[in-house]
Amino acid sequence: MSLLILILALALEQVRPISSRNPLYLAFVRGANGLERNLNAGEYRNGVYAWLIAVLPLLLVTTLGYWLLSMVSTAMAVGWSVLVLYVNMGFRQFSHAFTGISKALQEDDLAEARALLADWTGQPASEMTPDEVARVAIEQGVLDSFRFVFATVFWFLALSWIAGPAGAVLYRAASLLQQRWGRRDDGFGYFANGVLEVLDYIPVRLTAVGYAIMGNFEDAVYCWRTQARHWAHYSSGILLAAAGGALGVKLGEALHQDHTIKLRPEIGVGEPASVDYLPSAVGLVWRTILLWVAVVLLYSLGQWLA
Repeated sequence: MSLLILILALALEQVRPISSRNPLYLAFVRGANGLERNLNAGEYRNGVYAWLIAVLPLLLVTTLGYWLLSMVSTAMAVGWSVLVLYVNMGFRQFSHAFTGISKALQEDDLAEARALLADWTGQPASEMTPDEVARVAIEQGVLDSFRFVFATVFWFLALSWIAGPAGAVLYRAASLLQQRWGRRDDGFGYFANGVLEVLDYIPVRLTAVGYAIMGNFEDAVYCWRTQARHWAHYSSGILLAAAGGALGVKLGEALHQDHTIKLRPEIGVGEPASVDYLPSAVGLVWRTILLWVAVVLLYSLGQWLA
């Protein structure tokens, strides 16, 4: 059942991709901002209360909806799960950006590529060289594919046996709250950071293993073991190191930003990043998705034959 739901949600997302600025997303962000204004007193416990108020009602509605529909019709429960998973995924959100940046760079339209990258990542790109634009695009694509696809799918599958699609809601809500609150200097965002770190632990490593299997295994494992800890955020370092090694491309390194050179650790191995590697990065993500689907299929067959 979970495999069917996953395939249908992926197919629906390809046919009709959902925007990151959809009404449900915007309503959740507004609610998170309101909770921060009203509950943030700079203390850890305030962040805990706000997180629970933001997330628990969503989990309750999602789970109760699944259980009630399951009592009426299996098809309705499947439809509910497909809809919830579809709303919480976003493969096309970053693959579309990839396509636009790749096309602009191939046409030597550096200004357009920079503008697309800045809009996508939210960081200044007006001084970046073409190779730097390509490098950051690969990095952002690897991280976004994890957030919007692999981690969301993992928690959907992990909790589907008891809570239907609530796992996908849990992860996406936790990810959004960490983005909104986690970068604060006070204690309010500590709980959001901690929850996401726990939720990321297993899927980060499974995704990195998937990249290694579907790319250059030895280089991916080598980069993971030797380079990941040099990145500012260790979980992101694991993903980027494994992807860079699997693709045979160097990520990280210096960037031209804000009238200076921003120094970053070198991560990955092989050739310097360029526009030629953008299709390869998308291909690696797709192959890894298909690997996950195949694993779920084998597991489902094993359960059916047992």
